[in-house]
Amino acid sequence: MRDAASGIGRPSVGQGLLAVAFIAAGVAHLVAPAVYDPAMPPGVPFPRAMILVSGIAEIAGGIGLLIPSLRVAAGWGLALLLIAVYPANVWMALDGSAGPSWALWARLPLQGVLVAVVLRASGAYSMRVNVPGHANSARARS
Repeated sequence: MRDAASGIGRPSVGQGLLAVAFIAAGVAHLVAPAVYDPAMPPGVPFPRAMILVSGIAEIAGGIGLLIPSLRVAAGWGLALLLIAVYPANVWMALDGSAGPSWALWARLPLQGVLVAVVLRASGAYSMRVNVPGHANSARARS
């Protein structure tokens, strides 16, 4: 059993899919880091180390999504990671050498959507709106 608002309990299908996606992405960063070299903007110190660290963070966050006591922290960590790598996504879109231009530009707004999905799925952020007098509002339940 799980509390949908807090994300506590067994992972949902969505949490499991997110976990698998982040773990797979992290493994890809570790197994084939050269693929990610074009994503590194000039001036980033130790670019290969940054690629490897981001892969480890993705794996840790993905595993954290599966563990109820770590799920919320993993959600915040993955959201921060997605925000931290956003400049690399902008660089790839501007540079245009890491794939089809349309896909690189389309990825930019989708990154924000992914942040919201991770926060919601992990229970780190609830998208509930408190409407005074509404049956689901905090005041109506108290």
